[in-house]
Amino acid sequence: MDTGIQRERALRFRALHHQAPMLVLPNVWDAASAQVIEQVGFQAIATTSSGVAAALGYEDGQHITREMLVEVLARITRVVNCPVTADIEAGFGNSIAEVLQTVRAVIATGVVGINIEDSRKQPGSGLVDISYQVELLAALRELAAELDIPFVINARVDVFLLKIGEPESRFEQAVQRANAYLQAGADCVYPIAHLEHDTIARLVEAIHGPINIMAGCSGTTLAEFERLGVARVSLAGSLMRSMLAHVRAVAVDILEHGSFEKLNAGL
Repeated sequence: MDTGIQRERALRFRALHHQAPMLVLPNVWDAASAQVIEQVGFQAIATTSSGVAAALGYEDGQHITREMLVEVLARITRVVNCPVTADIEAGFGNSIAEVLQTVRAVIATGVVGINIEDSRKQPGSGLVDISYQVELLAALRELAAELDIPFVINARVDVFLLKIGEPESRFEQAVQRANAYLQAGADCVYPIAHLEHDTIARLVEAIHGPINIMAGCSGTTLAEFERLGVARVSLAGSLMRSMLAHVRAVAVDILEHGSFEKLNAGL
């Protein structure tokens, strides 16, 4: 991809975090799903690690290789014109240098944003030390300057997801990490979990930058998230799960009822 085009997409993607309407990102898993989402009219596209892994026949959690991820991203950016941000899980590396290698390869595909976790992938592991993640995010910001591609860093905060510590301590832990990540160079923070309205409102108040919230499995509407002050909403793996549920329903209809009614619905 032409670096000028990629730079423009990166700047456009960053701006979407700071303006109305709220940025909504349906998470895709391959080129076909990305094309559909762009055709509908969404301004940007995110990938889902669980969806990408499932489409390749693997479980989520960095069971695919870095090379497999990069190949999927290259196929997606080849067929869409809107900004694409990639879920790179924990970075496919055991050191900052290795994660930087991953991000270099990811950005080379034309991607203009990354989502990176602050928990380890080894069984039984929890959160990384906050000092490590701060150093990593600062290094990623330096890499963006070096490449002259101002890619957007969405720093995930896994305190709620992993249920770290006592419930009453999780909010303060999440806020501490989120603000440290923003200060280190993250553009947005992502306290991932299905959170209550009051918790989201308190996070928006306490965190000094754009907040990404996971949606799709509750009754909360986009308008309600926007009223709470959320900057960015992701669907994570729920879009692919919905699609697979529909495929299953179609298959059952054909196998058990000899009907093509569900197959042809909406065509």
